[in-house]
Amino acid sequence: MPPIVTPDICDAYPDVEVLEPIFANFGAIEAFCGQARTVKCFEDNSLVKQAVAEPGDGAVLVVDAGGSTRCAMLGDILAEQAATNGWAGVVMYGCVRDVDALAQTALGIQALGAHPRRSEKRGEGTRDIPVVIAGVTIAPGQWLYADNNGILVAQERLSLA
Repeated sequence: MPPIVTPDICDAYPDVEVLEPIFANFGAIEAFCGQARTVKCFEDNSLVKQAVAEPGDGAVLVVDAGGSTRCAMLGDILAEQAATNGWAGVVMYGCVRDVDALAQTALGIQALGAHPRRSEKRGEGTRDIPVVIAGVTIAPGQWLYADNNGILVAQERLSLA
């Protein structure tokens, strides 16, 4: 696959949706893409933990954590598990922690920021539903493209040739 360059994708596909520019890269893989799988949860990462334990098959886990900046929803252990299980990346509409370890993890990770506090574990949340983050509705099965320039969503896989 050719490199992911979101400005070039926007030029070639003007109808792609672009998330608001509020995310920063935290993973060792700075450009990534894959079909979206979604989790909606708030200050409880139980379903994030459940998802990354499953085969990722090159998908991107999109987590609507409500934009909370009061705790981290992904850290080094879950990120390493996601990488090991074949996830291409995680887009976290919330915070992450263990950022030095995340920078060494072979996974694309974009999030709002870093926070040292871990989340609760109450088993709450929903998976595989459309989520609205950064002004864009992302449904399971859509294609997500991310790099240091931003995050894009398309209805199907795009030709990047």
